Amino acid sequence: MKYSSERKEAVLKKMLPPHNRALSELAREEGISEATLYLWRKEARRQGRLLPDGDQSPEGWTSRDKFAAVVETASLSEAELGEYCRRRGLYPEQIRAWRLACE
Repeated sequence: MKYSSERKEAVLKKMLPPHNRALSELAREEGISEATLYLWRKEARRQGRLLPDGDQSPEGWTSRDKFAAVVETASLSEAELGEYCRRRGLYPEQIRAWRLACE
């Protein structure tokens, strides 16, 4: 089945903080197969648009995920960085360490 880009984006947003909805829950609610949702999430991650699930600790993140976090936070103020980290279960020190590792 073909879904509109608007619907796809709306569902993808539900996977992001602060919602962090489980794919199985979204599949039931939206009437979209879990396989389709996994594919959408995988595509979005490949484009650097989504970070790992909120229930996955940062230690389990790939280097690509960590780099995406570094890029996303590069221009943030300290207050914005703090908010970003709270939403994703991170500490600013982790972002700083990842940034140093990228240099």
